[in-house]
Amino acid sequence: MNTNLNYLISVIWFILWIVALVDCIRGNSPNKVVWIIVIILLPFLGSILYFLLGRSRAI
Repeated sequence: MNTNLNYLISVIWFILWIVALVDCIRGNSPNKVVWIIVIILLPFLGSILYFLLGRSRAI
């Protein structure tokens, strides 16, 4: 049971990382290069920070 939970968490984390990276690359943020470096070097924390602070909010 514990192995299945670890596998699920790993898959969710990987999907979050990929979505953050793709969203950053496709976006038009002036700090795009900085955010890409942060997401790659700090995968989990960088992804969360990007969605909380770096993503431009469209109205």
